[in-house]
Amino acid sequence: MKNRQWRLASHPQGMPSLDTWSLHDAPMPEPGPGQILVRTQWLSLDPYMRGRISPSTNYAKGVALGEVMQGGGVGEVIASNHPDWKPGDIAEAMGFGWQEYAVLAPDLPGAAKVNKVDPALAPPQATLSWLGMPGLTAYIGLFEIGRPKPGDTLVVSAASGAVGQLVGQIGKLCGARVIGIAGSDEKLAWCRSVGFDETLNYKTTPDLASALAALAPAGIDVFFDNTGGPIHDAVMRNLAVGARVAICGRIALANDFEQEDVGLRASSRLIVTRALVQGFIAFDWWHRRGEAMARLAAWHGDGKITTKEDVLDGFERMPEAFLRMMTGRNFGKQLVRLVT
Repeated sequence: MKNRQWRLASHPQGMPSLDTWSLHDAPMPEPGPGQILVRTQWLSLDPYMRGRISPSTNYAKGVALGEVMQGGGVGEVIASNHPDWKPGDIAEAMGFGWQEYAVLAPDLPGAAKVNKVDPALAPPQATLSWLGMPGLTAYIGLFEIGRPKPGDTLVVSAASGAVGQLVGQIGKLCGARVIGIAGSDEKLAWCRSVGFDETLNYKTTPDLASALAALAPAGIDVFFDNTGGPIHDAVMRNLAVGARVAICGRIALANDFEQEDVGLRASSRLIVTRALVQGFIAFDWWHRRGEAMARLAAWHGDGKITTKEDVLDGFERMPEAFLRMMTGRNFGKQLVRLVT
Protein backbone atom coordinates (compact mmCIF):
# COMPACT_ATOMS: atom_id res chain seq x y z
CA MET A 1 0.00 0.00 0.00
CA LYS A 2 1.34 3.43 -0.99
CA ASN A 3 1.13 6.90 0.47
CA ARG A 4 0.77 9.53 -2.22
CA GLN A 5 2.52 12.81 -1.46
CA TRP A 6 2.86 16.21 -3.09
CA ARG A 7 6.47 17.37 -2.76
CA LEU A 8 8.00 20.75 -3.55
CA ALA A 9 9.65 20.60 -6.97
CA SER A 10 10.86 24.21 -7.25
CA HIS A 11 10.93 27.50 -5.40
CA PRO A 12 8.69 29.79 -7.49
CA GLN A 13 9.60 33.31 -8.45
CA GLY A 14 6.30 35.20 -8.29
CA MET A 15 3.08 33.25 -8.65
CA PRO A 16 3.52 29.46 -8.30
CA SER A 17 2.36 27.11 -11.05
CA LEU A 18 0.99 23.58 -11.18
CA ASP A 19 4.57 22.39 -11.74
CA THR A 20 5.76 23.87 -8.44
CA TRP A 21 4.87 20.49 -6.84
CA SER A 22 5.29 16.90 -8.03
CA LEU A 23 3.25 13.84 -7.06
CA HIS A 24 5.09 10.85 -5.56
CA ASP A 25 4.32 7.38 -4.21
CA ALA A 26 5.94 6.76 -0.83
CA PRO A 27 5.85 3.67 1.40
CA MET A 28 3.02 3.49 3.91
CA PRO A 29 4.34 5.08 7.14
CA GLU A 30 4.34 3.25 10.47
CA PRO A 31 3.60 5.00 13.76
CA GLY A 32 6.34 4.88 16.40
CA PRO A 33 5.96 4.97 20.18
CA GLY A 34 3.42 7.58 21.26
CA GLN A 35 2.37 8.22 17.65
CA ILE A 36 -0.77 7.70 15.57
CA LEU A 37 -1.30 6.91 11.89
CA VAL A 38 -4.06 8.97 10.30
CA ARG A 39 -5.81 8.64 6.95
CA THR A 40 -6.29 12.15 5.62
CA GLN A 41 -9.87 13.20 4.90
CA TRP A 42 -9.53 16.97 4.41
CA LEU A 43 -6.60 19.27 3.64
CA SER A 44 -6.49 23.02 4.17
CA LEU A 45 -5.21 25.67 1.79
CA ASP A 46 -4.05 28.88 3.47
CA PRO A 47 -2.17 32.00 2.29
CA TYR A 48 0.67 31.49 4.80
CA MET A 49 1.76 28.51 2.67
CA ARG A 50 3.16 30.90 0.04
CA GLY A 51 5.85 31.91 2.49
CA ARG A 52 6.69 28.26 3.15
CA ILE A 53 7.72 27.68 -0.48
CA SER A 54 9.94 30.75 -0.68
CA PRO A 55 13.72 30.44 -0.28
CA SER A 56 13.67 33.81 1.49
CA THR A 57 13.87 34.03 5.27
CA ASN A 58 10.41 33.85 6.81
CA TYR A 59 8.91 33.58 10.28
CA ALA A 60 9.07 29.78 10.14
CA LYS A 61 11.17 27.14 8.41
CA GLY A 62 10.17 26.68 4.79
CA VAL A 63 9.75 23.54 2.71
CA ALA A 64 12.97 22.30 1.14
CA LEU A 65 13.06 20.99 -2.41
CA GLY A 66 11.90 17.40 -2.43
CA GLU A 67 10.09 17.66 0.93
CA VAL A 68 6.39 17.02 1.46
CA MET A 69 4.45 20.27 1.21
CA GLN A 70 3.35 21.58 4.59
CA GLY A 71 -0.27 22.08 5.54
CA GLY A 72 -3.00 21.33 8.03
CA GLY A 73 -5.53 18.56 7.75
CA VAL A 74 -8.17 16.37 9.35
CA GLY A 75 -8.35 12.61 9.21
CA GLU A 76 -9.32 9.30 10.82
CA VAL A 77 -6.95 7.42 13.08
CA ILE A 78 -6.30 3.94 11.63
CA ALA A 79 -3.51 2.82 13.99
CA SER A 80 -2.42 4.09 17.40
CA ASN A 81 0.52 3.67 19.75
CA HIS A 82 -0.82 6.36 22.05
CA PRO A 83 -2.96 5.50 25.10
CA ASP A 84 -5.40 8.38 24.56
CA TRP A 85 -6.10 7.66 20.88
CA LYS A 86 -7.84 4.73 19.22
CA PRO A 87 -8.73 3.78 15.64
CA GLY A 88 -11.81 5.67 14.50
CA ASP A 89 -10.93 8.88 16.37
CA ILE A 90 -10.80 12.02 14.23
CA ALA A 91 -7.60 14.08 14.44
CA GLU A 92 -6.79 17.64 13.34
CA ALA A 93 -3.29 19.11 13.18
CA MET A 94 -1.17 21.63 11.31
CA GLY A 95 1.38 18.90 10.62
CA PHE A 96 -0.46 16.63 8.17
CA GLY A 97 1.33 17.79 5.04
CA TRP A 98 0.07 17.17 1.53
CA GLN A 99 -0.17 13.39 1.80
CA GLU A 100 -2.83 10.72 2.06
CA TYR A 101 -1.51 9.24 5.32
CA ALA A 102 0.29 11.06 8.12
CA VAL A 103 2.09 9.95 11.29
CA LEU A 104 1.36 12.42 14.07
CA ALA A 105 2.65 12.81 17.63
CA PRO A 106 -0.23 13.93 19.88
CA ASP A 107 2.03 15.04 22.75
CA LEU A 108 3.83 17.75 20.77
CA PRO A 109 2.99 21.23 22.14
CA GLY A 110 2.02 24.47 20.42
CA ALA A 111 0.85 24.73 16.82
CA ALA A 112 2.08 21.19 16.13
CA LYS A 113 -0.36 19.77 18.68
CA VAL A 114 -2.85 17.14 17.51
CA ASN A 115 -6.42 17.95 18.46
CA LYS A 116 -9.20 15.39 18.86
CA VAL A 117 -12.27 16.39 16.86
CA ASP A 118 -15.78 15.99 18.22
CA PRO A 119 -17.99 15.43 15.13
CA ALA A 120 -21.05 16.29 17.24
CA LEU A 121 -19.76 19.86 17.68
CA ALA A 122 -19.25 20.68 14.00
CA PRO A 123 -18.29 19.00 10.72
CA PRO A 124 -14.65 17.82 10.96
CA GLN A 125 -13.45 20.26 8.28
CA ALA A 126 -14.64 23.18 10.42
CA THR A 127 -11.46 22.66 12.47
CA LEU A 128 -9.55 23.87 9.40
CA SER A 129 -11.77 26.93 9.08
CA TRP A 130 -13.84 28.86 11.60
CA LEU A 131 -13.10 26.38 14.40
CA GLY A 132 -9.37 26.30 13.69
CA MET A 133 -6.44 28.45 12.63
CA PRO A 134 -8.46 30.96 10.52
CA GLY A 135 -10.85 31.40 13.43
CA LEU A 136 -7.96 32.01 15.82
CA THR A 137 -6.46 34.49 13.35
CA ALA A 138 -9.68 36.52 13.15
CA TYR A 139 -10.21 36.35 16.91
CA ILE A 140 -6.70 37.46 17.92
CA GLY A 141 -6.36 40.09 15.21
CA LEU A 142 -9.60 41.73 16.25
CA PHE A 143 -9.48 41.47 20.02
CA GLU A 144 -5.75 41.96 20.60
CA ILE A 145 -5.02 44.57 17.90
CA GLY A 146 -8.23 45.90 16.34
CA ARG A 147 -10.20 46.18 19.59
CA PRO A 148 -13.43 47.32 17.87
CA LYS A 149 -15.87 49.34 19.95
CA PRO A 150 -19.56 50.05 19.35
CA GLY A 151 -19.84 52.68 16.65
CA ASP A 152 -16.35 52.08 15.19
CA THR A 153 -15.91 51.69 11.44
CA LEU A 154 -14.07 48.48 10.62
CA VAL A 155 -12.69 47.68 7.17
CA VAL A 156 -11.64 44.14 6.22
CA SER A 157 -9.98 43.13 2.96
CA ALA A 158 -10.48 39.68 1.37
CA ALA A 159 -13.83 39.96 3.12
CA SER A 160 -15.29 36.64 1.94
CA GLY A 161 -12.16 34.61 2.62
CA ALA A 162 -11.57 32.17 5.46
CA VAL A 163 -10.46 34.91 7.87
CA GLY A 164 -12.25 37.95 6.44
CA GLN A 165 -15.73 36.45 6.65
CA LEU A 166 -15.21 35.88 10.39
CA VAL A 167 -13.66 39.28 11.02
CA GLY A 168 -16.68 41.06 9.57
CA GLN A 169 -19.22 39.04 11.54
CA ILE A 170 -17.31 39.23 14.84
CA GLY A 171 -16.90 42.96 14.24
CA LYS A 172 -20.68 43.26 13.98
CA LEU A 173 -21.04 41.35 17.27
CA CYS A 174 -18.80 44.02 18.80
CA GLY A 175 -21.10 46.78 17.54
CA ALA A 176 -18.87 48.03 14.73
CA ARG A 177 -19.99 49.24 11.31
CA VAL A 178 -18.28 46.88 8.86
CA ILE A 179 -17.06 47.62 5.33
CA GLY A 180 -15.91 44.57 3.36
CA ILE A 181 -13.62 44.69 0.34
CA ALA A 182 -13.43 41.79 -2.14
CA GLY A 183 -13.04 41.17 -5.87
CA SER A 184 -16.48 40.05 -7.06
CA ASP A 185 -20.04 41.23 -6.69
CA GLU A 186 -21.13 37.67 -5.81
CA LYS A 187 -18.74 37.55 -2.88
CA LEU A 188 -19.83 40.97 -1.67
CA ALA A 189 -23.51 40.08 -1.91
CA TRP A 190 -22.82 37.12 0.37
CA CYS A 191 -20.96 39.38 2.81
CA ARG A 192 -23.97 41.70 2.99
CA SER A 193 -26.23 38.68 3.56
CA VAL A 194 -24.31 37.83 6.75
CA GLY A 195 -24.40 41.35 8.11
CA PHE A 196 -21.70 43.49 6.50
CA ASP A 197 -22.97 47.07 6.31
CA GLU A 198 -21.15 48.22 3.17
CA THR A 199 -19.02 46.53 0.51
CA LEU A 200 -16.61 47.60 -2.22
CA ASN A 201 -15.39 45.68 -5.25
CA TYR A 202 -11.75 46.69 -5.56
CA LYS A 203 -11.63 45.47 -9.17
CA THR A 204 -14.45 47.72 -10.38
CA THR A 205 -14.06 50.73 -8.07
CA PRO A 206 -11.95 53.28 -9.98
CA ASP A 207 -10.73 55.21 -6.91
CA LEU A 208 -10.84 53.01 -3.84
CA ALA A 209 -9.47 55.68 -1.50
CA SER A 210 -12.19 58.15 -2.50
CA ALA A 211 -14.88 55.47 -2.23
CA LEU A 212 -13.73 54.64 1.30
CA ALA A 213 -13.72 58.33 2.20
CA ALA A 214 -17.33 58.58 1.07
CA LEU A 215 -18.36 55.52 3.12
CA ALA A 216 -16.34 56.55 6.19
CA PRO A 217 -16.22 60.37 6.27
CA ALA A 218 -15.09 60.35 9.91
CA GLY A 219 -12.29 57.89 9.10
CA ILE A 220 -11.63 54.18 9.56
CA ASP A 221 -11.11 53.08 13.16
CA VAL A 222 -10.07 49.46 12.58
CA PHE A 223 -8.46 47.91 9.51
CA PHE A 224 -7.94 44.16 9.25
CA ASP A 225 -5.52 43.81 6.34
CA ASN A 226 -5.49 40.40 4.65
CA THR A 227 -4.03 41.54 1.32
CA GLY A 228 -1.50 44.36 1.44
CA GLY A 229 -0.92 46.19 -1.85
CA PRO A 230 -3.18 48.94 -3.26
CA ILE A 231 -6.06 48.11 -0.89
CA HIS A 232 -3.73 48.69 2.05
CA ASP A 233 -2.68 52.06 0.63
CA ALA A 234 -6.27 53.18 0.04
CA VAL A 235 -7.31 52.37 3.60
CA MET A 236 -4.22 53.95 5.16
CA ARG A 237 -5.18 57.25 3.51
CA ASN A 238 -8.47 57.16 5.40
CA LEU A 239 -7.50 56.24 8.96
CA ALA A 240 -9.25 57.95 11.86
CA VAL A 241 -7.41 59.37 14.86
CA GLY A 242 -6.46 56.49 17.13
CA ALA A 243 -6.99 53.84 14.43
CA ARG A 244 -5.78 50.27 14.90
CA VAL A 245 -4.41 48.29 11.93
CA ALA A 246 -3.88 44.52 12.11
CA ILE A 247 -1.55 43.31 9.36
CA CYS A 248 -2.43 39.68 8.65
CA GLY A 249 -1.45 38.88 5.04
CA ARG A 250 -0.14 40.16 1.71
CA ILE A 251 -1.77 37.90 -0.84
CA ALA A 252 -2.17 40.83 -3.26
CA LEU A 253 1.60 40.72 -3.70
CA ALA A 254 1.84 37.02 -4.58
CA ASN A 255 3.25 37.81 -8.03
CA ASP A 256 6.06 39.84 -6.41
CA PHE A 257 6.52 37.77 -3.27
CA GLU A 258 10.32 37.88 -3.34
CA GLN A 259 10.39 41.66 -3.82
CA GLU A 260 10.25 44.41 -1.24
CA ASP A 261 6.69 45.54 -0.47
CA VAL A 262 6.66 49.09 -1.83
CA GLY A 263 3.60 51.28 -1.42
CA LEU A 264 2.27 54.33 0.34
CA ARG A 265 4.75 55.92 2.74
CA ALA A 266 2.25 56.28 5.57
CA SER A 267 4.50 57.61 8.35
CA SER A 268 3.14 61.17 8.18
CA ARG A 269 -0.43 59.88 8.21
CA LEU A 270 0.39 57.69 11.21
CA ILE A 271 1.72 60.71 13.11
CA VAL A 272 -1.42 62.72 12.34
CA THR A 273 -3.77 59.88 13.32
CA ARG A 274 -1.63 58.40 16.13
CA ALA A 275 -2.55 55.03 14.66
CA LEU A 276 -1.25 51.65 15.77
CA VAL A 277 -0.06 49.31 13.00
CA GLN A 278 0.85 45.79 14.11
CA GLY A 279 1.65 42.64 12.23
CA PHE A 280 0.81 39.33 13.84
CA ILE A 281 0.95 35.57 13.33
CA ALA A 282 -1.69 33.27 14.77
CA PHE A 283 0.93 30.68 15.74
CA ASP A 284 2.29 33.11 18.35
CA TRP A 285 -1.10 33.00 20.04
CA TRP A 286 -1.68 29.24 20.09
CA HIS A 287 -1.99 29.36 23.89
CA ARG A 288 -5.26 31.28 23.35
CA ARG A 289 -6.70 28.67 20.98
CA GLY A 290 -8.99 27.06 23.56
CA GLU A 291 -10.51 30.40 24.52
CA ALA A 292 -11.03 31.41 20.91
CA MET A 293 -12.54 28.07 19.85
CA ALA A 294 -14.99 28.10 22.78
CA ARG A 295 -16.31 31.54 21.87
CA LEU A 296 -16.44 30.78 18.15
CA ALA A 297 -18.33 27.53 18.81
CA ALA A 298 -20.83 29.39 21.00
CA TRP A 299 -21.41 32.08 18.38
CA HIS A 300 -21.80 29.48 15.65
CA GLY A 301 -24.18 27.41 17.77
CA ASP A 302 -26.31 30.49 18.38
CA GLY A 303 -26.40 31.27 14.65
CA LYS A 304 -24.39 34.46 15.08
CA ILE A 305 -21.66 33.53 12.60
CA THR A 306 -22.05 31.82 9.24
CA THR A 307 -19.23 30.61 7.01
CA LYS A 308 -18.74 29.55 3.42
CA GLU A 309 -16.48 26.78 2.08
CA ASP A 310 -14.93 26.28 -1.36
CA VAL A 311 -14.32 22.54 -1.75
CA LEU A 312 -12.45 20.66 -4.47
CA ASP A 313 -12.64 16.86 -4.47
CA GLY A 314 -9.57 14.71 -5.01
CA PHE A 315 -6.00 14.67 -3.66
CA GLU A 316 -4.64 15.22 -7.17
CA ARG A 317 -6.20 18.72 -7.13
CA MET A 318 -4.04 20.13 -4.33
CA PRO A 319 -1.90 22.38 -6.58
CA GLU A 320 -5.03 23.55 -8.40
CA ALA A 321 -6.66 24.44 -5.09
CA PHE A 322 -3.57 26.33 -3.96
CA LEU A 323 -3.54 28.46 -7.11
CA ARG A 324 -7.30 28.97 -6.85
CA MET A 325 -6.80 30.45 -3.39
CA MET A 326 -3.77 32.56 -4.31
CA THR A 327 -5.53 34.16 -7.28
CA GLY A 328 -8.76 34.90 -5.41
CA ARG A 329 -10.91 32.50 -7.41
CA ASN A 330 -12.04 30.71 -4.25
CA PHE A 331 -15.27 31.75 -2.57
CA GLY A 332 -14.88 31.08 1.14
CA LYS A 333 -12.44 28.80 2.93
CA GLN A 334 -10.46 26.72 0.39
CA LEU A 335 -10.45 23.00 1.18
CA VAL A 336 -9.67 19.74 -0.61
CA ARG A 337 -11.70 16.66 0.28
CA LEU A 338 -9.83 13.37 -0.10
CA VAL A 339 -12.51 10.99 1.19
CA THR A 340 -16.14 11.36 0.08
